Amino acid sequence: MKTIKITHLTSVHLRYDTRIFFKMCSSLAKNENYKVSLIVADVKGHETKNGVDIVDVGAKVDGKISRMTKTVKKVFQNAKELNSDIYHLHDPELIPIGLKLKKLGKKVIYDVHEDVPRQILSKPYLNKFLKPIISKAFEIYENYAAKKFDVIIAATLYIRDRFKKINKNTVDINNYPKLDELYEPIDWSLRKNEICYIGGITKIRGVVELIKALEYTDTILHLAGDFESKDLESEVKSLPGWHKVKYYGYVGRDKVKEILNTVKIGMVTFYPELNHINSQPNKLFEYMSAGIPVVASNFPLWKEIVEKNNCGICVDPLNPKEIADSINYILNNNEISKSMGERGRKLVETKYNWDNEEVKLIELYKKLIEI
Repeated sequence: MKTIKITHLTSVHLRYDTRIFFKMCSSLAKNENYKVSLIVADVKGHETKNGVDIVDVGAKVDGKISRMTKTVKKVFQNAKELNSDIYHLHDPELIPIGLKLKKLGKKVIYDVHEDVPRQILSKPYLNKFLKPIISKAFEIYENYAAKKFDVIIAATLYIRDRFKKINKNTVDINNYPKLDELYEPIDWSLRKNEICYIGGITKIRGVVELIKALEYTDTILHLAGDFESKDLESEVKSLPGWHKVKYYGYVGRDKVKEILNTVKIGMVTFYPELNHINSQPNKLFEYMSAGIPVVASNFPLWKEIVEKNNCGICVDPLNPKEIADSINYILNNNEISKSMGERGRKLVETKYNWDNEEVKLIELYKKLIEI
């Protein structure tokens, strides 16, 4: 079999993005017949890691509009030079690149991480009257492009069902955790009566209510991630509950594992925004993979995962007292919390894991190569 050249492209994500690099690229690179490259936009230079050639096009240009033009142009130039057989796009702003690559006779995969039209409706910096117009215009454009791409990969079942109506070659490859990456079989008694939130820190991901909930608890919150703005960071740090926070900023995967193997609860109390209600946040499954209970928003899909399987509690994410009551219940009932964590871990071992999704990814590529 001839060597198949595969290139993944992102102008937004970090080079060591969990889904893009550690899962997809690294999984594909295990096949000796695949030459896998990843194009990123940062200033860390070129390197080869996990069998993946990482191509750096330089720092992102400041400002969203500049990034979506100048940075994307550099990504396209590098993509053309690599002359790959298959291109795998990870950002909506790369759709124009995908259409150009199709005209060059290349096979193109569009990987839809988020339901962007619904996400646009949640952007606080956009004019509230323009948001519905921008959302609808983007959806029309995205649907138009999706018909032309060879394969659509959806990060959730909800996104899959949306695109299946547009392109029959649509498959879900969920962002479930790798089985042993974050898990350490430690004695439950060694864990502290503390909680964590790990990920991007934004208003609509419930950070304000979470810090307010700390006022009604006797615990410490391990908070890891970058704030979406200095204003939000100042607001959150001015809250009375902030003195119960241990803040790390952005952390690598080793530190994530350390935190998850210290605490007894993982928090994921997102606001009921349209793009959240049907999402499957990676952190929810990462908490479960580490064997700890979760306190999550009371969306129907999340309740189906969390409460139906009795691996945590779902709450009103806008109610700090209800969030606090659930935290206190889990921390004050050691045997119950231990059992919740064990059930969550078992679910990851049997269903919600990357091993299962990797099989789907490899099969998808195999079929695409044969076409």
